Amino acid sequence: MLKVVIFDFDGVIADSEILHFRAFNRILAQFDFQIQKRDYYQKYLGLTDKDCYKTLIQEGYLPVSEDQVPDLVAQKKVVYKQFAESDGHIIDGVRSFLGLLNHHGITKAICSGALEAEIQLTLAQAGLENEFVTVVAADHVSVGKPDPEGYNLTLTQLQELDPTLTTSQCIVIEDSHWGLEAAKAAGMKTIAVTNSYPAEQLSMADNIVSSLDLITVEDLG
Repeated sequence: MLKVVIFDFDGVIADSEILHFRAFNRILAQFDFQIQKRDYYQKYLGLTDKDCYKTLIQEGYLPVSEDQVPDLVAQKKVVYKQFAESDGHIIDGVRSFLGLLNHHGITKAICSGALEAEIQLTLAQAGLENEFVTVVAADHVSVGKPDPEGYNLTLTQLQELDPTLTTSQCIVIEDSHWGLEAAKAAGMKTIAVTNSYPAEQLSMADNIVSSLDLITVEDLG
């Protein structure tokens, strides 16, 4: 019996993937480098800010040492906040799906590669800050998706509220293969939503939908 739905955030709840892309490029401009949109979606979208910068350094695109990564993360956090306050919004279908879960007494949580402050900012702006019993963010884990650490931590926190909860009673909603891989590695069922990638790139999911408001209670199994 399903007890919990765990949401990714960027690209699932908030229409924010493009804001992260813009924020990265605002910071990278000081190094005379820009990520192409196609490359961002193919290679970097599922990474935490820290891992994205480290990858760009390792690939030779950023002429800095990894010691400077925390400063770059801090710079992007400021820029992203500006973009989110002016351009961020909740994806269509999210509110009605949350209402469905509430009607059936299903617990909701977030496990995201975004920073907690970014998540909480958007939730507060949308009036959704009280919808989720726990939020696991990039600053809570040492390794980002596709590693399952975030989902394992989310389960641990949920089990503090319900010690009988098992992975088979959780379903994860993701928009990228990085997130789906992480959820699968944690032993959880998955639904992919095609907000960021086409269905053929999300085929590892147990179910694929084009919008959250198309999910029924039967789909949640």
